[in-house]
Amino acid sequence: MKKELNSFIFQLLALSAILTGVHYYIFHIFFSEINLFLPLWSIYLFNIVLVIAVFGIIFYKTSKGGQSSYTIFLVSTLIKMALAIVFLLPLFVGKSENSVTEVINFFIPYFIFLAFEIYSLNKFFKNQ
Repeated sequence: MKKELNSFIFQLLALSAILTGVHYYIFHIFFSEINLFLPLWSIYLFNIVLVIAVFGIIFYKTSKGGQSSYTIFLVSTLIKMALAIVFLLPLFVGKSENSVTEVINFFIPYFIFLAFEIYSLNKFFKNQ
Protein backbone atom coordinates (compact mmCIF):
# COMPACT_ATOMS: atom_id res chain seq x y z
CA MET A 1 0.00 0.00 0.00
CA LYS A 2 2.78 2.42 0.86
CA LYS A 3 4.38 1.71 -2.51
CA GLU A 4 1.19 2.80 -4.31
CA LEU A 5 1.09 6.06 -2.38
CA ASN A 6 4.75 6.81 -3.11
CA SER A 7 4.23 5.97 -6.79
CA PHE A 8 1.23 8.28 -6.92
CA ILE A 9 3.12 11.18 -5.35
CA PHE A 10 6.09 10.66 -7.68
CA GLN A 11 3.80 10.61 -10.75
CA LEU A 12 1.95 13.70 -9.51
CA LEU A 13 5.16 15.63 -8.96
CA ALA A 14 6.48 14.59 -12.38
CA LEU A 15 3.22 15.67 -14.05
CA SER A 16 3.30 18.92 -12.10
CA ALA A 17 6.87 19.71 -13.10
CA ILE A 18 6.21 19.05 -16.78
CA LEU A 19 2.89 20.90 -16.79
CA THR A 20 4.32 23.87 -14.88
CA GLY A 21 7.26 24.14 -17.27
CA VAL A 22 5.05 24.01 -20.35
CA HIS A 23 2.59 26.49 -18.84
CA TYR A 24 5.33 28.97 -17.90
CA TYR A 25 6.88 28.64 -21.36
CA ILE A 26 3.59 29.19 -23.23
CA PHE A 27 2.61 32.06 -20.97
CA HIS A 28 6.02 33.72 -21.32
CA ILE A 29 6.07 33.40 -25.14
CA PHE A 30 2.50 34.48 -25.88
CA PHE A 31 1.28 36.50 -22.89
CA SER A 32 4.38 38.05 -21.32
CA GLU A 33 2.82 41.53 -21.32
CA ILE A 34 0.00 40.43 -18.99
CA ASN A 35 0.53 40.88 -15.26
CA LEU A 36 -1.17 38.16 -13.28
CA PHE A 37 -2.87 38.68 -9.93
CA LEU A 38 -2.56 34.96 -9.17
CA PRO A 39 0.94 33.69 -9.98
CA LEU A 40 1.18 30.39 -11.80
CA TRP A 41 3.11 28.73 -8.98
CA SER A 42 0.22 29.38 -6.57
CA ILE A 43 -2.24 27.75 -8.97
CA TYR A 44 -0.09 24.63 -9.22
CA LEU A 45 0.57 24.51 -5.48
CA PHE A 46 -3.18 24.78 -4.82
CA ASN A 47 -3.94 21.91 -7.22
CA ILE A 48 -1.11 19.68 -5.97
CA VAL A 49 -2.12 20.07 -2.34
CA LEU A 50 -5.76 19.31 -3.06
CA VAL A 51 -5.00 16.26 -5.20
CA ILE A 52 -2.66 14.85 -2.55
CA ALA A 53 -5.25 15.54 0.16
CA VAL A 54 -8.07 13.80 -1.72
CA PHE A 55 -5.96 10.80 -2.68
CA GLY A 56 -4.51 10.59 0.83
CA ILE A 57 -7.94 10.64 2.49
CA ILE A 58 -9.28 7.98 0.15
CA PHE A 59 -6.11 5.91 0.56
CA TYR A 60 -6.39 6.15 4.36
CA LYS A 61 -10.10 5.25 4.43
CA THR A 62 -9.56 2.31 2.08
CA SER A 63 -6.63 0.99 4.10
CA LYS A 64 -8.80 1.09 7.24
CA GLY A 65 -11.49 -0.97 5.53
CA GLY A 66 -13.86 1.80 4.54
CA GLN A 67 -16.41 0.95 1.88
CA SER A 68 -17.53 4.48 1.04
CA SER A 69 -14.54 5.49 -1.08
CA TYR A 70 -16.63 6.62 -4.03
CA THR A 71 -18.79 8.77 -1.79
CA ILE A 72 -15.69 10.31 -0.24
CA PHE A 73 -14.37 11.06 -3.73
CA LEU A 74 -17.60 12.79 -4.79
CA VAL A 75 -17.81 14.85 -1.60
CA SER A 76 -14.15 15.82 -1.77
CA THR A 77 -14.54 16.83 -5.42
CA LEU A 78 -17.42 19.12 -4.46
CA ILE A 79 -15.28 20.58 -1.68
CA LYS A 80 -12.44 21.10 -4.17
CA MET A 81 -14.82 22.99 -6.47
CA ALA A 82 -15.94 25.21 -3.60
CA LEU A 83 -12.31 25.86 -2.64
CA ALA A 84 -11.54 26.73 -6.27
CA ILE A 85 -14.26 29.37 -6.20
CA VAL A 86 -12.84 30.77 -2.94
CA PHE A 87 -9.33 30.72 -4.46
CA LEU A 88 -10.59 32.65 -7.50
CA LEU A 89 -12.74 35.06 -5.48
CA PRO A 90 -10.32 38.00 -5.85
CA LEU A 91 -10.71 37.70 -9.62
CA PHE A 92 -14.48 37.76 -9.37
CA VAL A 93 -14.55 40.92 -7.26
CA GLY A 94 -12.48 42.79 -9.81
CA LYS A 95 -8.94 42.84 -8.45
CA SER A 96 -7.49 41.73 -11.78
CA GLU A 97 -7.59 43.49 -15.13
CA ASN A 98 -7.25 40.16 -16.99
CA SER A 99 -9.67 37.95 -15.10
CA VAL A 100 -10.60 35.82 -18.14
CA THR A 101 -6.95 34.94 -18.75
CA GLU A 102 -6.46 34.16 -15.09
CA VAL A 103 -9.53 31.93 -14.91
CA ILE A 104 -8.31 30.03 -17.98
CA ASN A 105 -4.86 29.78 -16.37
CA PHE A 106 -6.52 28.19 -13.36
CA PHE A 107 -9.06 25.84 -14.88
CA ILE A 108 -6.91 24.16 -17.53
CA PRO A 109 -4.48 22.80 -14.90
CA TYR A 110 -7.41 22.13 -12.54
CA PHE A 111 -9.07 19.81 -15.04
CA ILE A 112 -5.78 18.15 -15.99
CA PHE A 113 -5.09 17.44 -12.31
CA LEU A 114 -8.67 16.21 -11.87
CA ALA A 115 -8.25 13.83 -14.82
CA PHE A 116 -4.97 12.56 -13.34
CA GLU A 117 -6.66 12.10 -9.96
CA ILE A 118 -9.53 10.12 -11.49
CA TYR A 119 -7.10 7.97 -13.50
CA SER A 120 -4.96 7.28 -10.42
CA LEU A 121 -7.93 6.48 -8.21
CA ASN A 122 -9.36 4.18 -10.86
CA LYS A 123 -6.03 2.33 -11.03
CA PHE A 124 -5.89 2.23 -7.22
CA PHE A 125 -9.42 0.80 -6.93
CA LYS A 126 -8.69 -1.86 -9.55
CA ASN A 127 -5.73 -3.06 -7.49
CA GLN A 128 -7.90 -3.41 -4.38
